[in-house]
Amino acid sequence: MRTGNNSENYTALDGLQVSRRRFLAAGLATGVVGAAPALASDQPAPATQNRTLLLTNILLEVGYKREGGDVVGTLTELSSILIQDGKIARIQRSDAPVPEGVAVMDGEGMLLLPSFRDMHIHLDKTFYGGPWVPPQPRKSGIKGVIERERTLLPELLPTLEERAGKQVALLQGYGTTFARSHCNVDPIVGTKHVELLQHALDQYADTFSYEIVAFPQHGFVSADLVPTMKQALEMGATHVGGIDPTLVDGGMETSVDAMMQLALEMDKSVDIHLHEPGDTAIPTIIRIADWVERESSLKGRVTISHGFGMMSLAESEATDLAIRMAELGMSLASTVPFGGSVMPIPTLLENGVEVFTGTDSIVDHWSVFGTGDVLQKANIACQIYGWRDEYAISQSLKIATAGPTPLNAAGEQVWPKPGDAADMVLVPASSSAEAVARLPERKTVFHKGNIAAQT
Repeated sequence: MRTGNNSENYTALDGLQVSRRRFLAAGLATGVVGAAPALASDQPAPATQNRTLLLTNILLEVGYKREGGDVVGTLTELSSILIQDGKIARIQRSDAPVPEGVAVMDGEGMLLLPSFRDMHIHLDKTFYGGPWVPPQPRKSGIKGVIERERTLLPELLPTLEERAGKQVALLQGYGTTFARSHCNVDPIVGTKHVELLQHALDQYADTFSYEIVAFPQHGFVSADLVPTMKQALEMGATHVGGIDPTLVDGGMETSVDAMMQLALEMDKSVDIHLHEPGDTAIPTIIRIADWVERESSLKGRVTISHGFGMMSLAESEATDLAIRMAELGMSLASTVPFGGSVMPIPTLLENGVEVFTGTDSIVDHWSVFGTGDVLQKANIACQIYGWRDEYAISQSLKIATAGPTPLNAAGEQVWPKPGDAADMVLVPASSSAEAVARLPERKTVFHKGNIAAQT
């Protein structure tokens, strides 16, 4: 099951009316448009073959500027970075001598940031790169769209690899070098999507990394997909996916237990689509947490995608759930929904839950409004949650990077460090806060020290 940038699919499930505020917020989501992607070709970007490279004249954040107890700016220094074997080998002053025989690239005084990670996307199902496909009325709601896939997916199968490649190039142009892609495993395509998507993504091995979630869009237990899901995991899918256990899969306990048991059996992680309202979603999260608490090998390996039911929680309830999720290493992948009720992302972050974001749809039969820019998601989150000052905006970068920020909460430089992967992006900005707020062009994008995209 898919959603767009707002909670439209969630409201279709619980019958809520779309409020004026929700309508306006959804307009904001589709109206905030950053720079065009740096590279939008369906061909893999040329790699630098993991050569030794000295990246000079780059701006690194080194601390916060403070007045009293307030952060009023970000301190930076011009530096150089030596990249070797896909990793950052050394950080030095910008005017330090260039080692003999080392290739040099001038960063032109631009800011260096960690590259971005799209933690929820469906690379196997998209119209991107092809002609406009008019979105169709939803005569039977969510189930009607799922039913449409029975004829649509076989029609799209011959061009899956081409369309996936074009999406990867789009993501790279926006500074993303990693994606966790949900990939259909269902009675119509079986495991064919997993096979084709893996082959497509492997063509970008030097410039893009990925995880694949075996996603039972049409139901897990109710569609008798356990054997097919197991086959997908044996083929290389990294995560066991799931779908709304009560509203789609016909039984919360049975569906959750089958998902978690398969993850244990196959030694895989879990990422479940959960769009259901609070009265069924929260018991689902609690049952999953119970599994993680009993089985220590699952700690740090479970993600709740969307989790719209958390919108209904009171602050104290959200805090209690966040504390438990953090203790068990359970993360949330949010597409940053809008509306009269919003996800309690600040509460989750404040209590130590890892919060990721993803673009979900770029353009497909579920939604036609995606841009492919996860930095834009951090920008929108700042506007939703009132993160307006230099400190809060800069720290929101973690939503786009799935964790790394140049400065930690105390203002200490924690990225980059020697030994870090050379996954990074150069942007014409003075700080992380400016990058999030202004969405500048991504000038050069690196993955494993290779150039993934460049203008």
